[in-house]
Amino acid sequence: MPVRIRLSRGGAKKRPFYRIVVADSRRARDGKFIDQIGTYNPMLPKDSPDRVKIDVEKAKDWMAKGAQPSDRVTIFLSNLDVVEKPVITEKTKKHLPKKKTQERLAAAKEKEEGAKTEAPAEAPAEAPAEAPAEAKKAE
Repeated sequence: MPVRIRLSRGGAKKRPFYRIVVADSRRARDGKFIDQIGTYNPMLPKDSPDRVKIDVEKAKDWMAKGAQPSDRVTIFLSNLDVVEKPVITEKTKKHLPKKKTQERLAAAKEKEEGAKTEAPAEAPAEAPAEAPAEAKKAE
């Protein structure tokens, strides 16, 4: 039986509360579990000692029996120095703009840079041209 140490959600709508449980991996997330070894309350501040509570001895015992912790539980256990800190891989690029949007942004940036380089070159050329005209009007 493949056993996992994972989170089981409880709490009200938009007020999550999780139990850290040992369960058969084929069972539903909030379904029947073998043992409860801790709790996790994400509504508490990150520095609160009550945010994550884990019975470390039970966790070590279940891991010795072959239970595999989920990714989130592995992070919790690594913060308690039970297991090594997991290697966080490179994130996906889904948050980046699409190809066509990137092309539009690049074109707009080039146009803007071109306008900036031309504007200072034209400004000094216009200033002397206006100066003699004003001088003639003054006379």
